[in-house]
Amino acid sequence: MTTLEDCRALDAQDSLRALRDQFTLPQGVIYLDGNSLGVLPKAAPARIAEVVAEEWGQGLIRSWNTASWFDLPQRLGDKVAQLIGAAPGEVVCTDSTSVNLYKALFAALSQQKDSGRKLVVSERSNFPTDLYIAESLCRERGFTLKLIDADELPAVLTDEVAVLMLTHVNYRTGAMHDMKAITAAAHAAGALTVWDLAHSAGAVPVALNDSNADYAVGCGYKYLNGGPGAPAFVWVHTRHAGKFEQPLSGWWGHAAPFEFTPHYRPAPGVGRYLCGTQPIIALAGLECGLDTVLAAEAFDRDQGAMAALRAKSLALTDLFIQLVEARCAGQGLSLVTPREHARRGSQVCLSRQNLEEPQSGSGAYAIVQALIARGVIGDYRAGDSQMPDILRFGFTPLYLGFEDVWNSVEHLVQVLESAEWKREEFNRKNAVT
Repeated sequence: MTTLEDCRALDAQDSLRALRDQFTLPQGVIYLDGNSLGVLPKAAPARIAEVVAEEWGQGLIRSWNTASWFDLPQRLGDKVAQLIGAAPGEVVCTDSTSVNLYKALFAALSQQKDSGRKLVVSERSNFPTDLYIAESLCRERGFTLKLIDADELPAVLTDEVAVLMLTHVNYRTGAMHDMKAITAAAHAAGALTVWDLAHSAGAVPVALNDSNADYAVGCGYKYLNGGPGAPAFVWVHTRHAGKFEQPLSGWWGHAAPFEFTPHYRPAPGVGRYLCGTQPIIALAGLECGLDTVLAAEAFDRDQGAMAALRAKSLALTDLFIQLVEARCAGQGLSLVTPREHARRGSQVCLSRQNLEEPQSGSGAYAIVQALIARGVIGDYRAGDSQMPDILRFGFTPLYLGFEDVWNSVEHLVQVLESAEWKREEFNRKNAVT
């Protein structure tokens, strides 16, 4: 079994180790929740202060031109494009993932309105906001949302399906879809695809154009380290981008916003997916986060930033799985995340059976709280009659090392063996879990 000394040796050999210096990491914390909120880039406070004090404070409205505020959504979109297999000019950073999903799904449904197809298909375990948005749009547009389990793909893709809407890496399990194969199957059935990259962008290699996908959205505050509530992004394949208007036809998506004409004329390409005036301070923070990920490109100039990060991510998650299974045997933990590299994102999810007191629940929430109290920050996702409670641990290779993995498992062992998680304070539910 891998020892602490082995992990220290792996860290000493890690070519990406210097990337950790880009971040502000609290002393004594092992942060395994970058799949919910990324760590603060050291460059972000000074850059945001510069935007506030200099560009806003001194430049005032002139900064839309002099500080290049106006084209910030496109400029940041080009940075995101490098991480998701898109081309320059195909991505804009704007709004939230939910709002962007509404725009993209609306456009996809508009393309299919005369096809006679009336089904939108998604996974039952998809992130709830995606399902809520789809449910609302289906109700408004006369479609039906059909929820399936992952193993029902691609058999469910019939001539009734208008759109297949999937999250590339499942938020609960860390399971990753084969985007290229599933997109091909959807197209063969006459359906369009809408992909949510919230748990993919900055975490795993994505190849939107190579996969021939149709639409994609993603999050700026998880693996892209853009800060809480950071702007999201939207990508539309060039074959669709200039054909359909998105439903939120605001002035920022107009072909010439400062003509101030009374009627809407959409901007060319993905620019029409902008809506209102852009959040410049938040976009500045997001750019600092994007730069931390793109910095990994220096370690693999042939394959790009994501190839280097992916190799380390798989090594970290392999190690965590190995150590948990070896050191926590008999504690009721089971691996939920796929073992196969091709099917695994950058997180490891565990379920737990409470072997001693099955009537008291899994204890998953309390175990996570006990770990957080020790400085090992993961998170918990509640289950239901069909899905187990989840202990969820995200591995961001930009700032995590192999010793961090070993120490996090050591804390998990101690929490379980001492029954520390049974303490009352760890069983009180917080508003955010």
